[in-house]
Amino acid sequence: MTPLPIRRRRTSWVYSRPIVGLAVLGLFATFVSPFPALTVQSAEDTGEAKAEPETNGERELFTGQVVLLREALKRRGLRVADEMADQAVLETPEGDVIPILADWRGRAFFQDERLRDRKVELVAYRREHLPYLQALMVFTFDEDGVRQYTDYWCDVCSIPMYEIKPCECCQGDIRLRFQPQDLPDYLKLDAVSSSSATDSK
Repeated sequence: MTPLPIRRRRTSWVYSRPIVGLAVLGLFATFVSPFPALTVQSAEDTGEAKAEPETNGERELFTGQVVLLREALKRRGLRVADEMADQAVLETPEGDVIPILADWRGRAFFQDERLRDRKVELVAYRREHLPYLQALMVFTFDEDGVRQYTDYWCDVCSIPMYEIKPCECCQGDIRLRFQPQDLPDYLKLDAVSSSSATDSK
């Protein structure tokens, strides 16, 4: 008996060529689907990018010596509990007591007694409605009265640090560093501008 010929089912070109078929289906879904196409937006596109914190103030120069709050208040006849004992403050020549913010730059005053009870100059911010001083640059003075930019230094990695902790690179020890240095130029320019504005009145 002669076998019957096998009839092959004809398949659509969409299924026989899967890559082309998927592309066509994708275009069809884009134009026919009642749902809007989904797009990926960056934080900048949506306006949700993390903004830098506002300073609400100008960089200023503050002079005095850093002490612990308890000592400053004791000299003024005030006694406080232990909860306020370790707050670092700047005592100005005018007698003001300004608390220092324990952030990336100010924390060293809480950690390192070598930075306290000595003359300092701090380039810092005073934020509106807040009493805290936010230090940006720290200057101390040696026995001869020479101004020195003060930070910490890793001799192995040659990178600066701003508080007492292991080196961020090699995890080794760091040291307190003093470098003779003038005040930043922008402070001098601000002083000249302020003086000119006063003279013109």
